[in-house]
Amino acid sequence: MVNKKLVITQNLSETLSKQISNVIPDWELIIGRDKEIWHQHILDADVIAGWKKDMKDLITESSNKLQWIQTWSAGVNSLPLRQLEEKKIQLTSANGVHSYPISETIYALMLALTRKIHTYVKNQQSKTWHHSNMKLEMHEKTIGIIGVGAIGKETAKIAKAFGMHVLGVRHSGHPTEYVDEMYTPDQLDQLLPKCDYVVVTLPLTNETKHMITSKQFSLMKPSSYFINIGRGEIVIESDLINALKTHQIAGAGLDVFTTEPLPKDNPLWEMDNVIVTPHTSGSTEFYDKRVVEEIFIPNLKQYIEGQPLSINVVDYKKGY
Repeated sequence: MVNKKLVITQNLSETLSKQISNVIPDWELIIGRDKEIWHQHILDADVIAGWKKDMKDLITESSNKLQWIQTWSAGVNSLPLRQLEEKKIQLTSANGVHSYPISETIYALMLALTRKIHTYVKNQQSKTWHHSNMKLEMHEKTIGIIGVGAIGKETAKIAKAFGMHVLGVRHSGHPTEYVDEMYTPDQLDQLLPKCDYVVVTLPLTNETKHMITSKQFSLMKPSSYFINIGRGEIVIESDLINALKTHQIAGAGLDVFTTEPLPKDNPLWEMDNVIVTPHTSGSTEFYDKRVVEEIFIPNLKQYIEGQPLSINVVDYKKGY
């Protein structure tokens, strides 16, 4: 019997490694973030957990026996999806592990902008005691959540603690708990004028790329705040910068950008009405544990039993 091989390109704790090993005791297990650990094993791996851009040329070679890739990220837009689909490689994402940390970041940004925390932090650095015209409240305002998946649902749930009116956008348009009104993507322009906060939680696909342009910013309230924790290319960044400069919107909290790291000459760094975070909204102490225990191991058990994978299976045609 030929041994099967699992390559995990992450540094896992002994506890998590043992949990995986217990499921597949007869498999060869390669675990480690360092490229030197996993690189030579890619061509004969049956399963890979953790996508690395250096794998692209290797996994598209006809000689490999790869059957399944589990990403360590929710987004899969950086993977060669067309080639993977052609080779009939199953793909599962880490979608869902981020709902707690990202929703916390969303509200950290919303509260900071509303209650001028970002301004007061700057004032503290210069020992400046100034009111800074702080007057806004977040309670009972309207939030528009563009992308009501796991993150969007958790964001909507928290919004209800603030007594907010929740509008949502999802592809199906189907209603869900905590969302008062649901819209489809083609109805986005109807939603935007109603919102005090617009939160983007979408993945990057052909359909969502440049979904937010100068037209959408012109429809938003001058008092509204824009939060993007999805992907930078969902927005035309130059249009966002112009909307901020001309006060079409009040401010923005941004965790994702068209180019990352954000170039030092990008004007977003210098804007007083913008908070920049370095694509860290999904970071959490429980990240690996959730990917392994909630997604990978349940799917792995199905895989070795010859059953279809059921958690976070990527639809190649949709791109997520």
